[in-house]
Amino acid sequence: MIAGHSSSVAVRVLAFVGAAAGIQLRLLCNLFDGMVAVEGGRRTKSGEVFNDLPDRIADPFILVGAGYAVSSTSWGVDLGWAAGLLAVLTAYVRVLGGSTGIPQSFMGPMAKQHRMAVMTGAALLSAVETVVLGSDRVLVLALVVVVVGCIVTVVRRTQLVIASLEAR
Repeated sequence: MIAGHSSSVAVRVLAFVGAAAGIQLRLLCNLFDGMVAVEGGRRTKSGEVFNDLPDRIADPFILVGAGYAVSSTSWGVDLGWAAGLLAVLTAYVRVLGGSTGIPQSFMGPMAKQHRMAVMTGAALLSAVETVVLGSDRVLVLALVVVVVGCIVTVVRRTQLVIASLEAR
């Protein structure tokens, strides 16, 4: 998505469409990998590491990259970094709960699939916005939605972990 910062309209449009396709391809690969592992009886003891770790790398790359693609504000990069770090924190709270023996909660409103849906939509709408308006308001709005949604998700998941632990 970083190429979305280019001054060339064609490069920006291609970057946004490519980012949307890449996000969806990543989700499909993750889905198929999980289905093969579970349904195909190929699950391994270390499989969860190979399932979760790439997500913790990909989320910040996508979200921080979107921040670098913002050119209309001086704080676009900061917004991207905030979104990327908060995405990692939402997963951390989920895994933290699981490490204590309670079931991992994938509740939102900004779980991985929600973040990626927002960013896919933002990338596609940004491609159109680039051609029609020459601005990047959609990308800024999407990052704000991800940041706020991740904060709400972290709070909700943390409350659930604490309540579950105290109920033991």
